[in-house]
Amino acid sequence: MKRIVVLGAGFGGLEATLELERAFRHQPGSEILLVSEQNYFLFTPLLPQIASSYINPRHIVQPVRDIRGRRRFDFRRDDVRAIDAAGRRVALASGALEYDHLVVALGSRTDYFGIPGAREHTWDFKSLEDAVVLRERILDICEHADHVADPAVRRQMLTFVVVGGGYTGVELVSEMHDFLFHYVAERYRGIPRADIRLVVLEAAPEILRGVHPKLAQHAAKRLRVEGIEIRLGAKVTRCFPDGIEINGSEIISAETLIWTAGVRAHPLVEALPGPHDRIGRVLVNERLQLEGHPEIFVVGDSAAAASAKDAPRVAPVAIAQGKLAARNIAHRERGEPLEGYQYISQGALVSLGMNYAVVDLAGLKFSGYFAWLFWNAVHLYKLVGLKKQLQVAMDWSLAAIFPRDASIVRRPRRCKLCGTDEAS
Repeated sequence: MKRIVVLGAGFGGLEATLELERAFRHQPGSEILLVSEQNYFLFTPLLPQIASSYINPRHIVQPVRDIRGRRRFDFRRDDVRAIDAAGRRVALASGALEYDHLVVALGSRTDYFGIPGAREHTWDFKSLEDAVVLRERILDICEHADHVADPAVRRQMLTFVVVGGGYTGVELVSEMHDFLFHYVAERYRGIPRADIRLVVLEAAPEILRGVHPKLAQHAAKRLRVEGIEIRLGAKVTRCFPDGIEINGSEIISAETLIWTAGVRAHPLVEALPGPHDRIGRVLVNERLQLEGHPEIFVVGDSAAAASAKDAPRVAPVAIAQGKLAARNIAHRERGEPLEGYQYISQGALVSLGMNYAVVDLAGLKFSGYFAWLFWNAVHLYKLVGLKKQLQVAMDWSLAAIFPRDASIVRRPRRCKLCGTDEAS
């Protein structure tokens, strides 16, 4: 029995698993096993809308077993502890697992670049839990600021700094703007609009790298018109519990610092044999194979393909690589030539909040309300399963009619006014 193990149920891992199932469906001598520490697939492009109370957190996750349905692959929720490439074994929390082929799709983790205080004093934004915790943080701060008499203290409490001007940072700050100005400012009587401050810090000379320069400039102009500060060439040098230092001199006082500035490869990927790039991704050949281990394929944020080292770390790339890795495993089993990976840009879609987006797709570049409708349609289509598509569509429809939900349903973390800390 040939065993094919896939590590990670994100875009790359899930796509690899589904493609493998199609390739080996009628071959009883093969076993496909998907391993993930979570029992669901998370649709990460909609995470910013969780932080802004726009959609329900459960509506952007789909249980892996529901996705599987009648398909012929196994799933195990488990923690991956180590990968023994030489011994063709994976160490899980529940024990060792041998494999004949391995697909590594473990994603990435936040990179703080060794900046003092960044890990301790900023809010991460990569997982579903991160988005839910940030939502509660924003609401908790607003609850306290609503009855603060000192305007200076209130302004500091209502200053939100997003570090990183990429896709995630821009879409997150846009959602936060919608929530704070169109919900909080209207319902929290002690919070004047003038006291709310949103700042994006980007070390590069422009935001939204990878988007057509004209659209990126248009997006920056749009954010500034909305009152969002865009600070370019702003390198973070220190973070504090109540502020952030940029370029070694200027300090911005803020109670909430959100980190979306960079990622590194998963620690297990960094531990794989062979060369790695500067952010820990393993360098694989154009067929996505690990050097010296042709039975191991690495995809998504874990891989730097020789034929496309500069491919962006986005979902379409992970999906394409997951499919290719699965097809190449099938080719190896059949003694056929393997395919090479070539990055083909599918364009860019960036939401700038309610009723506005920028789109760069197949040579078409447009922005505004129709771009926002297109953004919605594409993401709704990409959601896995009709149930989730209907749930998200209903969330969007209800949000256009009724107020967003501002209930705090868990004890806030790291709030000095509540007497809580990270361990709470």
